[in-house]
Amino acid sequence: MTDSTPLLEVNNLAVEFDTYGGIVKAVRGISFSVAAGKTLGIVGESGCGKSVSVQSIMGLIPMPPGRITSGTAMFAGQDLLVSKMRNGHDIRGADIGMIFQDPMTSLNPTMSIGSQIAETLEVHRGYTAKQAFARAIELLDQTRIPEAAKRARQYPFEFSGGMLQRAMIAMAIACEPEILIADEPTTALDVTIQAQILDLMRDLQRETGMALILITHDLGVIARMADDVVVMYAGQAVEKGSVDDIFYRSAHPYTMGLRAAMPTNTRGDHHKLTPIDGSPPDLFHPPAGCGYCARCPSSMNICVRANPEPFHLSEHHFARCWQHHPEIPVKADGLHYLTGND
Repeated sequence: MTDSTPLLEVNNLAVEFDTYGGIVKAVRGISFSVAAGKTLGIVGESGCGKSVSVQSIMGLIPMPPGRITSGTAMFAGQDLLVSKMRNGHDIRGADIGMIFQDPMTSLNPTMSIGSQIAETLEVHRGYTAKQAFARAIELLDQTRIPEAAKRARQYPFEFSGGMLQRAMIAMAIACEPEILIADEPTTALDVTIQAQILDLMRDLQRETGMALILITHDLGVIARMADDVVVMYAGQAVEKGSVDDIFYRSAHPYTMGLRAAMPTNTRGDHHKLTPIDGSPPDLFHPPAGCGYCARCPSSMNICVRANPEPFHLSEHHFARCWQHHPEIPVKADGLHYLTGND
């Protein structure tokens, strides 16, 4: 398998939820892929559909009220949206591991940390209880938890937030997965611990060659970790490209808005943070046009009426924005505009 061959390829994924208020169209046709040894970052503000996208692939959304209305998620020649079993074994936890957003609520408070890691190995790899617990201690040591043998016999309430996240990582990599999905892995951690967790994941990736899908709202984390980036807004991918494309050749106004709201650590730089005014659209009734147009400083008449298709700026870089339509004239400032009543 070459580095560019996708391990996981998701195409046109759409997810809805039935609620008392109506149907929420949480994910509206997102596509992405990730190759071995590479990191895909999925970034966007809360409610844009990042977590729902990967949870639906993993079969973790309740059905009902949730349902997948379209799409495929191809992994090792099979569609995960149809079946999550390979050779009679569940792919989840074995071939694809996942780190959840809040380890305190994701771990069982009545079981020791070591037992929870060992259970994964017993179920997916056929280890005996003794073998599995011994391997759990090795995994805790690998994730840099001191006194691993002692800690393996302790319970989640005895761990700090950073240690709980390390324990979650140990559980996720126990079966040596080909893909690791990390859903907001540094949420609620202080800056020093965040850096340690990110370094740990990067080191583990280098050692094992696994692919990493990193979900976050933090562009700083994306800049540090990702090879490729998907920017999500209102359930859609509004821009996708390499990390350099996203940071140095931003092509969607939403991406530019996120960058403008990002602090800098450059000494002597008195850069003023510019927030994005307004609120995301109501996904009970998604707009007919671009989901971002109500907040966009460069919106045009057509943005309200029609949702743009992705416009490819290079082979691997696209933006879902009418400004890149070839028939829209270019002004001196480099932005594209429709004229007249268009």
